[in-house]
Amino acid sequence: MTTFNLPDLGEGLAEAEIVRWHVKTGDQVKVDQPMVAVETAKAVVEVPSPYSGVIRILHGEPGDMIATGAPLVEFDVVAAPASARAAPAKPAERPAADDSGTVVGSMPTTNEEEFIETAVAGGSSGAPRERVRAAPAVRALAKRLGVDLARVAGSGRGGLITVDDVMTTSGPTALHTAATVTALKAAPNSPRAAPVAAGEPEKLRGLRRAMAQSMSLARDNVMNCTLFDDADLHHWGKGQDFTTRLLRAIAAGCRAEPGLNAWFDGAAQSRRLLAQVDVAVAVDTPDGLLVPVIRDVGGRAPEELRRDVDRLKRTARDRTVAPEDLRDFSFMLSNFGMIAGRYATPVVVPPAVAILAAGRLSHDVIAVMGGIEAHLRMPLSLTFDHRCVTGGEAARFLAALLRDIERDS
Repeated sequence: MTTFNLPDLGEGLAEAEIVRWHVKTGDQVKVDQPMVAVETAKAVVEVPSPYSGVIRILHGEPGDMIATGAPLVEFDVVAAPASARAAPAKPAERPAADDSGTVVGSMPTTNEEEFIETAVAGGSSGAPRERVRAAPAVRALAKRLGVDLARVAGSGRGGLITVDDVMTTSGPTALHTAATVTALKAAPNSPRAAPVAAGEPEKLRGLRRAMAQSMSLARDNVMNCTLFDDADLHHWGKGQDFTTRLLRAIAAGCRAEPGLNAWFDGAAQSRRLLAQVDVAVAVDTPDGLLVPVIRDVGGRAPEELRRDVDRLKRTARDRTVAPEDLRDFSFMLSNFGMIAGRYATPVVVPPAVAILAAGRLSHDVIAVMGGIEAHLRMPLSLTFDHRCVTGGEAARFLAALLRDIERDS
C-alpha cells in the first residue's frame, strides 16, 4: 500500500481543512482524478490523485484539519505517473491542463520533489528555456494575475516560486489579497463546522483565520488615525438609497482629495494614486467577513451600482463570490450601522490608505436659527493611514463627502 501525504500547496501554510471528498474507500481512481477539496486560509483547491489505483484508506472527514505532510490517502497502486517517478532535477512530463483556480496535474508525494514547469524567459518562443519550479496552485494564480513565472525569482527551497513571490511581482494590492481575501471563496455546499462547546478552544479556520491574518498585517504596517463627523440627511427626499449615496459621496471625496484613493508601499516608501475608485464593501456572513469590490463607483449610475451591490452581497453570503470580485480595491467601506453602533475606529488594510464606516442612523436634536429641530443624521468614521495621508487631506476628503451626501438628491 502506498501513502499519499497532503502536499505543500505552495501557499506557505502548515495545514488545510477537508471540505469534501470526491472518492470513497474501494474506488478505482486514475492519475489526476480529483480526490478531495481542501480549504486553506487562501483558497479552496482540488487535490488530484498522484496514482492510478484503488483507494484503501481516507484520512480525515469533512471539517478535519490535516497538517501539510500528514497522511491523506492510502492506495493500492496500479501505476504511478511518469512525473511522480521522475527525479526532481529533471523536468516532469505532464499533460497540458487548464489551471483556472484549482490544483491540477500530478502532485509530488514527498517534500523532496518539486513541481517543474518549462517556461520561456522573456516571452519569446525562440529564447533559451529555463526551468520554473512552482506548484499548480501558484501557476494558476500567476495565470489569473498575468504574471510571467519566468520573470519571478522564487524564494522557496531550491528556487521554488511561492504565492507571495507571485503576489509581490504582481503588485501591492495582490500581496494584500493573498494574505486576506482574494481567494477565500469556498464551495457553496461546504459543510459548516459543528458548534464548539462553551469554554472549549476553537481553532480559527477559513474566513476567520484570514481575517486574523489581515488584521495582523494592518496592525504591523499601518498608522491608523480616525476622524468623526455626522452627515445631516434632513433634506433628503423619499426613496433614497443609503448605500449608493455613500458610494457616490466616497467618489466625490476622492475627487477632492485623490490621495485617499491610493495604494501605499511602506517598504518602498512609494505611493500610487488611482484614477478609478473601486470600493471594497464589508459583508458579514455566518462564516466570517468577506469584502467584495464595487468597481468604478464614480462613473456608474445609481441603479447599476445597486444591482452590483445586491449581486456581490448575495454571492458573498452563499460563498460563490468570484476571486476577481475580491481584489484590487482602492478604498474601503463598512456599513456596520445596519446592525448597531454609532462610531467606530475601522482598520485600514494595506495597500489601501483609507476606510469609511457608517454608523446607525438616528434623529438628533439640532439647534437652528430660532429654535430646535429633529434631523436624521448618519454618523461617519474615517480612518486613514497617517504615514502617507495628512490630517488636512483626510479632513478635506470628509468635508467633500459630507457636502455630497447631504444634498437633497
